[in-house]
Amino acid sequence: MLSRVYRSGSQSFTHRLLPWVQSTTLSRSWAAGRVQPSAIRHVRSWSNIPFITVPLSRMHGKSFAHRSELKHAKRIVVKLGSAVVTRGDECGLALGRLASIVEQVSVLQNQGREMMLVTSGAVAFGKQRLRHEILLSQSVRQALHSGQNQLKEMAIPVLEARACAAAGQSGLMALYEAMFTQYSICAAQILVTNLDFHDEQKRRNLNGTLHELLRMNIVPIVNTNDAVVPPAEPNSDLQGVISVKDNDSLAARLAVEMKTDLLIVLSDVEGLFDSPPGSDDAKLIDIFYPGDQQSVTFGTKSRVAMGGMEAKVKAALWALQGGTSVVIANGTHPKVSGHVITDIVEGKKVGTFFSEVKPAGPTVEQQGEMARSGGRLLATLEPEQRAEIIHHLADLLTDQRDEILLANKKDLEEAEGRLAAPLLKRLSLSTSKLNSLAIGLRQIAASSQDSVGRVLRRTRIAKDLELEQVTVPIGVLLVIFESRPDCLPQVAALAIASGNGLLLKGGKEASHSNRILHLLTQEALSIHGVKEAVQLVNTREEVEDLCRLDKMIDLIIPRGSSQLVRNIQKAAKGIPVMGHSEGICHMYVDSEASVDKVTRLVRDSKCEYPAACNALETLLIHRDLLRTPLFDQIIDMLRVEQVKIHAGPKFASYLTFSPSEVKSLRTEYGDLELCIEVVDSVQEAIDHIHKYGSSHTDVIITENEKTAEFFLQHVDSACVFWNASTRFSDGYRFGLGAEVGISTSRIHARGPVGLEGLLTTKWLLRGQDHVVSDFSEHGSLKYLHESLPIPQRNTN
Repeated sequence: MLSRVYRSGSQSFTHRLLPWVQSTTLSRSWAAGRVQPSAIRHVRSWSNIPFITVPLSRMHGKSFAHRSELKHAKRIVVKLGSAVVTRGDECGLALGRLASIVEQVSVLQNQGREMMLVTSGAVAFGKQRLRHEILLSQSVRQALHSGQNQLKEMAIPVLEARACAAAGQSGLMALYEAMFTQYSICAAQILVTNLDFHDEQKRRNLNGTLHELLRMNIVPIVNTNDAVVPPAEPNSDLQGVISVKDNDSLAARLAVEMKTDLLIVLSDVEGLFDSPPGSDDAKLIDIFYPGDQQSVTFGTKSRVAMGGMEAKVKAALWALQGGTSVVIANGTHPKVSGHVITDIVEGKKVGTFFSEVKPAGPTVEQQGEMARSGGRLLATLEPEQRAEIIHHLADLLTDQRDEILLANKKDLEEAEGRLAAPLLKRLSLSTSKLNSLAIGLRQIAASSQDSVGRVLRRTRIAKDLELEQVTVPIGVLLVIFESRPDCLPQVAALAIASGNGLLLKGGKEASHSNRILHLLTQEALSIHGVKEAVQLVNTREEVEDLCRLDKMIDLIIPRGSSQLVRNIQKAAKGIPVMGHSEGICHMYVDSEASVDKVTRLVRDSKCEYPAACNALETLLIHRDLLRTPLFDQIIDMLRVEQVKIHAGPKFASYLTFSPSEVKSLRTEYGDLELCIEVVDSVQEAIDHIHKYGSSHTDVIITENEKTAEFFLQHVDSACVFWNASTRFSDGYRFGLGAEVGISTSRIHARGPVGLEGLLTTKWLLRGQDHVVSDFSEHGSLKYLHESLPIPQRNTN
């Protein structure tokens, strides 16, 4: 029978299960503690899910308050609903899905956790087996006489569930055994009924058995004994102890009895919704609190389950009351089922998390809605009103200087010894920084007078039919920034000027500074009743979870390290990301470069602020300058500034004793380190920049105007300079007042992104009962498409 089941699955899966018999000895030896560590390491490498080690020490008593704490769960129960385990035709098992779940459970078991499974599937497995046996037992003569088509249409009698369960239990367990053996993990079957929990002696025996299996690193696979289980007694769980009526109640009872840290309930829906799933207004409930039952509408049961969502919620709340955290999630979706369990344990926003601790403030979803509605109100204000808000914020930065610096001092004290010196410098605020911020904000206020609602184009389509293209806000921005609290008022001012709603997620290292700066921002917004347009996310939301809020966020802008930007670009699901992942800036010293300018420009570009994204990383030198006084001056200056030099391949070939050869020509050092390479011409310099650069900022130093213009026109980067430091690549220095970041993309905005980069457009058409049919071949109207003058707005 087992071989028949494997034949119903995919060939690749069948091939994976072939060696299960030979490896059974290894499996049981590991459970007894006899396998060498090297064998364990080999087995762990089979999984395509990353292996991580986490501290798993926790006293059971209270459930976890936040998702981020789930990674500390040691003892975990995973409940597999019937819809997860069975195929869509309800006859047989979903083998691929089941294999993925077993893999995830095995990975968590190998991390040192204690995993238990509560599984459905015996009835479906038995139904498949009994149907097959009934077909085989039909008269061969009758089958041949009836023909193949008639054989397919032969009536199968209705099969009784208890008989199917009896026929399916052994095959289901053999399948689990085969799958877990692939990861050298032993599994053991336990069948229970409600009586096993009500009889004290049986209850103690069950508890002792489970603890012994866990001690031996064996995964218990628990199921109700559906072959003999009696009907559930009505209202039998009103005494404070849940009755085992289905696998949901069994999982909850088992979780509490075994004092587990986490119960994961997998079904065929994403979790709990505030209205029936699939309806237009249905929203997934991220966190469910006891007492929130009134906000949930329960739909029908799943296609094969006994309990339905109402039973799951009842079981989950009972387990939560017993000290076990609960997550209800979808275990059938093909895009997430391969990592849903590990994602939950890692604290990612999957399904509905049950918690007894309500947050003090709004959820991030609620903040997103507030930013959306606040932003729309902000966009309707007059330009003068938005400018007035920004001016007021600039005044608050200087008036409340002492309170801001005191909060920043707390951040610096807490970060001492934990952050590197460049990051501490970014974290630090000063009186001069605050004064510069205020000046920049006033520049933004001045430029905001002619931003939202500006007419870009007017066209007369036909008589009395005029079209306008006008600027409008993008919508809701999510800005994620590290270490730099001065980023908050800059970005807030740009969002206010452009009429955008704003969600801010700052690094925890700047929490005190960010809090007071956000309070001042909201104080400024309050003068025109749009306080909620700018929100600071203070909850424990992971950045990856924020990047999934595609229905609330229109644009993500990361401000921080290249690693942060890459992580956000990878995590963003359906939301555009504006930014650059690397700042590999080049400076080409031409053969006709001025001796007086070169060392000055190189020093400023590399040494003024080496951690900045617009700092010089690669210096390209024309071959004719080698062994000249100019070249010696450059090297001497870099040595005085204590810059570590890395030699490119061509540069190293010219030297008898060269500096360490560069490991990669595509490196952003972010420190006092610099790559030097030799090129033969301006064209070779351009080719090098296109191959190894990041399209951020690139510079030529030359006195030859023709060569400089060739460089400026042919280098495909966001910023290209002639005889100027790379450090000028900055919104404030460009006169934009401030910037939300520097973009190296080629769509929408490029380079330092200020106010203009936070606007998009919409089209306004004003007519007089115009219809398209009037412009047909025999219609009464003709298209004019005349360009009209654009009215000038008063910006004084």
